Amino acid sequence: MSIQIGAIDLNLLLVLHTVLAERSVVRASERLHVTPSAISNSLARLRALLGDPLVTRKGRGIVPTPRALALAPAIGRGLREMELALHEVPFEPERCTQTFTLAVADAGQLTWVPRIAALMRREMPDARLSVVGIDSLVSLGDLGAGQVDLHLGLAGKGTGLHLEPLLTERTVLVARRGHPVLGKRLSARALGGLQHVRVEMVPGKSFRDAVGAAYARAGIAREVVMAVPSFTAAAAVVATTDLVATLPESLVSEKGARFAVQAVDAPIPPHTVRISMCWHERTHVDPAARYFRELVRRGVLAS
Repeated sequence: MSIQIGAIDLNLLLVLHTVLAERSVVRASERLHVTPSAISNSLARLRALLGDPLVTRKGRGIVPTPRALALAPAIGRGLREMELALHEVPFEPERCTQTFTLAVADAGQLTWVPRIAALMRREMPDARLSVVGIDSLVSLGDLGAGQVDLHLGLAGKGTGLHLEPLLTERTVLVARRGHPVLGKRLSARALGGLQHVRVEMVPGKSFRDAVGAAYARAGIAREVVMAVPSFTAAAAVVATTDLVATLPESLVSEKGARFAVQAVDAPIPPHTVRISMCWHERTHVDPAARYFRELVRRGVLAS
């Protein structure tokens, strides 16, 4: 007889397993905390499905049929595997082989990711890290799509998202070494005469230009003559032209010399970015994902 697993109430297999282990309907009922009649009813349903008596009475006990004896090992293995799958074992980071995908802008890739990578090599040596940019995060369908585990940057929006604010970062205006504006305090009027490179990480998306809004509130002109998709591209352009750009202070502090750019001394409209760690509900309680978030937190906040 061929039977589809979907046609069987799996509780019936647990009953048969317990009856065979106890060799008694009464003891099986005590172990499962049900009445003997409930055990007998379950066995009757399973007999009807399988077309076999399964057990017969002998005195106060029961004797399994050949079919029941044949089923017993498979049922036992299945129940044990299910118990192991449902039992949450302590997470061991040194044994983790999972791949984690982190979305972060290129500035964070240069400043935070090296520290995160160093922590992973020490604490999760067999795990893997995949880093993608903000444009990839958007094209992949954001955190809800399931391909990105964690996002570092501006707080995300949408259903099922969790976020944890980590730090507030200032932005600074930079120019190339030797630029005429360096070495002196610029007036607001002189600042308004500069030409800017704007960073647009996801071209075509109507993300708010927060830097432009800050200049507008201060009543200072901001002429944008070029747009690039990353902070590092903006720094490279600034290093070889008389254009200026607004970059994260951490990037300028750590990599400004490498990019040959310097902060401009001017009454720049104050602008800060609140950096948060964002993740989706699907990974909220997962032990590996929780450990990875804690590791990333330490990497970002390390001085």
